[in-house]
Amino acid sequence: MTIAAHPLVDRARRLADELLAPEAERVDQEGVPVSHIEAVKRSGLLGVGAPTAYGGSAAPVAVVRETAEILAGACCSTWFVQTQHHTPVQTLANSALPVRERLLGPLSRGELLSGVAYAHLRSYPRVPVRVEPDGRAGAGWRFDGTVPWYTGWGLNDVVLLAGVTDTGEVLFAFAEAREQPGLKASRPLRLAALTAARTVSLDLDGLWVPEEAVALRMPYERWAAADRPKTLNTNPAVFGVAEAALALLDEETAGPLRARLAGVRDRAYALADAPGPAGDAGERLAVRARAHEVMRTATTAAVVAGGGRALSLSSRAQRLAREGLFLLVQGQTTESRRAHLAALRDGGPGAGR
Repeated sequence: MTIAAHPLVDRARRLADELLAPEAERVDQEGVPVSHIEAVKRSGLLGVGAPTAYGGSAAPVAVVRETAEILAGACCSTWFVQTQHHTPVQTLANSALPVRERLLGPLSRGELLSGVAYAHLRSYPRVPVRVEPDGRAGAGWRFDGTVPWYTGWGLNDVVLLAGVTDTGEVLFAFAEAREQPGLKASRPLRLAALTAARTVSLDLDGLWVPEEAVALRMPYERWAAADRPKTLNTNPAVFGVAEAALALLDEETAGPLRARLAGVRDRAYALADAPGPAGDAGERLAVRARAHEVMRTATTAAVVAGGGRALSLSSRAQRLAREGLFLLVQGQTTESRRAHLAALRDGGPGAGR
């Protein structure tokens, strides 16, 4: 079966064509509605990479990427809410702790949607969220601190929280995604792009979670070694937004850009699929910067082609351009920021060719 013929790719295309893309400009201004999330749940896409034994599809990574590109190109806000879900699924799939049996099935089948609150771990040794044992309420853990960014508030059913213990371990645990003693959300953040994804900050003041909610616990260095490749590789959403922008152009303009995009995509995915450790981090970051450059060129071209109409909030071109700005910094680390700035300063390693 080809990737294009895979059932989940077909479902993603139908969801994008029939619901997400036609509503994207309205959603951008009003917010991702619960009905969009319910549609994603029914599609089976929340279980695209989940184990079949728990109701998922265990689809090949190429299918995972293709569906991500399709959703991001149709409505980046909806894609961003649902993409948070896949980290909790994979965390549980790799866990041997009791919470696996309680949550992996419902998450894999799309009965529940999970958000994540762990990107702050990448700022270590700064510790925005601290975790310590709390025996006062029985075996369990206490979370204190601030989660700067949490996406999907009011849409997610559960959240996978992470913090660092005083012994330098990372600990991930599930909690209900609602205000409760020890957990309070800010007002939704107003952003230049993807305000619709309902991003807030979370104030944790003694939030207690039981031991049986813990999904992962390990030394920070071991976790960081596994996490680092994720920040080196190119996000498929970059290609999805770029393709959506190219679709707004005539073929004379789009053709050369589409060929450039295909070359960068092929190299980015080949590097991501390379066996073993991250390998040449420098090349991965250079390709990541090139992908962002092609995306920026494509979205800029769509605005130029749209003329003054592209400045209207009802214009798809300006929405895609703002979503492209968001993707420039989404998942950014000090390492990726430094590499991207160097590429911009130097004209980019192959950028513009």
